[in-house]
Amino acid sequence: MAPVIEVITERVTLGEGPHWDEATQSLYYVDIFGQAIHKFVPSTNTHTKVVLEGGPVTLVVPVDGATNQFVVSIARKLLLVTWDGVSDKISDSELLIEVENKPGYFNNRFNDGKADPSGRLWAGTMGPEPEIGKLEKEKGALYTLVGKHQVKTHLTKVSIANGLAWDLGLKKMYYIDSPRRTVDEYDYNIEKGEICNRKVVFNLDVHDIPGVPDGMTMDTDGNLWVAVFDGGCLLHINPKTSELISKINFPARQITAAAFGGPNLDELYVTSAQLVVNGVKQPHPAGAVFRVTGLGVRGQPGVKVKIPK
Repeated sequence: MAPVIEVITERVTLGEGPHWDEATQSLYYVDIFGQAIHKFVPSTNTHTKVVLEGGPVTLVVPVDGATNQFVVSIARKLLLVTWDGVSDKISDSELLIEVENKPGYFNNRFNDGKADPSGRLWAGTMGPEPEIGKLEKEKGALYTLVGKHQVKTHLTKVSIANGLAWDLGLKKMYYIDSPRRTVDEYDYNIEKGEICNRKVVFNLDVHDIPGVPDGMTMDTDGNLWVAVFDGGCLLHINPKTSELISKINFPARQITAAAFGGPNLDELYVTSAQLVVNGVKQPHPAGAVFRVTGLGVRGQPGVKVKIPK
């Protein structure tokens, strides 16, 4: 049976960072340039959002042990935000840390991030991109939050820090720096929160796939699902063999990220964008969230972030 793709939300400018919250059976995601956190509850078809001030909002991860707290990135800052998921205002915001606060980096911003299986937050940055294709490369970095107000730097000279996924059984972390057009694998030490030994496990050039890899997620078979921005598709990849298992095409070119959700974690929620590139507007339904069913696989549950002391 072929996968079924549905449009389930209204359009946003740049949808990103989907996170499925098992406890509430809700999908959280962001509209980066709309500076908003979105919440969608499929069982009731309820869609709420809150707009934040201060710059692009690029990731939202629920906090472990709380029902209304999230780690959110705004520009170069990580914040602890309190939101009830319904109101159009947040009730509290606490600055955790601001990175890259130095001349030449003030226009950098966070891009993607999520919690690893231990609840440790990984988040990366990118350099200025005044318009699509005009990126200042190798100005970003990849960090972990190691104290409430402290980060550890793992990678530098990053162009666009993007998708993350972990395979605990293999002790591997998968990571995307989009302009490289590769999916990379690292040896991963969960106790120390360290990575080493980069290896390319999938190269879009080899498979003649247009666009750049963006966000990704992993299924319970250890295979990756990689969104391709400006490629209009999602790639199903076996990182152990570098095999392209399948490709799902979408009615939108700018596919940005994916997360498994639903009661059985067998539905794939896929975000997209409607950015204007070279003066060309993206038609409906670009910018919507898609739900993909009938995949025949289940996903890993989203992990909440544990705030370090």
